[in-house]
Amino acid sequence: MESLTFRHTTKKPLPGSVPNAITGVVASGNLEILLERVLPPDACEVAIETPIAGYGAVWEAVVADFVARAQPGGLRISINDGGARPDTVSLRLLQGARLMEA
Repeated sequence: MESLTFRHTTKKPLPGSVPNAITGVVASGNLEILLERVLPPDACEVAIETPIAGYGAVWEAVVADFVARAQPGGLRISINDGGARPDTVSLRLLQGARLMEA
């Protein structure tokens, strides 16, 4: 099991007032993501637990792309990976951000 954590500074907080959201299911090579609005409005932290070691650079790129696109300021994001592909990770992160914006 590999644990990764990425911290980013955002330009703005993620809009909305939803305190937390869950997206995805850990099964069949997917992942589960918990998003919590608990950090300062210009901070984002993404913690990942994955059974597949050696892909830190890929995770870093996917998370950096998500942060640049969604500006998820104020969120702590926990990912429980079950072997998801990068495009699935990106999709689930964006879905979670959208749920938080409601």
